[in-house]
Amino acid sequence: MGCRSVCCCPQLFVDPAASSDRRIVITDDFGQRVQMSADQFASLVEEAKAGRLDQLAAV
Repeated sequence: MGCRSVCCCPQLFVDPAASSDRRIVITDDFGQRVQMSADQFASLVEEAKAGRLDQLAAV
């Protein structure tokens, strides 16, 4: 399923020039930016796949 938003959707980037603890970058259409390590991102993906973030998405 693609983005359901009327405007822009969050985007995911890998910044090879960043330090390893900030290499994964998620940005949104409001200019917010989150940087994390690949391990942190993998943990977030695991939580999402297990359905443990579903309540957050419903808010």
